[in-house]
Amino acid sequence: MRRTALAGSVAAVLAAAAVTGWAVASADGDEGRATPVPAADSADAGFARDMAVHHQQAVEMSYVVRDRTDDEEVRRLAYDIAQTQANQRGMLLGWLDLWELPKVSADPPMSWMGMRHAPAGEDGALMPGMATDAEMARLGRLNGRQAEVFYLQLMTDHHRGGVHMAEGCVRACEVEAGRRLARGMVEGQQSEIRLMADMLRARGAAVRP
Repeated sequence: MRRTALAGSVAAVLAAAAVTGWAVASADGDEGRATPVPAADSADAGFARDMAVHHQQAVEMSYVVRDRTDDEEVRRLAYDIAQTQANQRGMLLGWLDLWELPKVSADPPMSWMGMRHAPAGEDGALMPGMATDAEMARLGRLNGRQAEVFYLQLMTDHHRGGVHMAEGCVRACEVEAGRRLARGMVEGQQSEIRLMADMLRARGAAVRP
């Protein structure tokens, strides 16, 4: 029942965020003038597609750990991350709809960052920072402090990868709404990386190298 309710909550957030993202991206210029539609192979489109996938795993990971621990500090952080990234994911997908661009691409992930020939991720980890399928399965088996520590380590890695991508958009994206969102991601996720380092130390653990 709780998973069903949480899924419904995420779906509602995504729907609302898509509408908000549509409005922001369609009136991004001076005096509300429409922003030119980016090309399918642009940094704007690539960032929207890749970060939507990246965010989806963070949402899933966060809801998994909320079922594996009773620690209110970790549960509160996981809820905040899930809600924030579900909202941002809705905006990104809303922009792709607005631009009438595909949500998937035949190009490898992060090609828009000049990483077209980067090695393919292993075991489901499509982009830097993403957890592998084996790591996600392990998180779903752990409980209590072990689940908390592993989640904080995985999410720290995830945020590092997300910051790298968001910084790439700040440099290369042309739509101002996208650059603003990317800057906010960098600031927010760097702050959470510092918080998670403190939370790991409090649990006698550390971030992974």
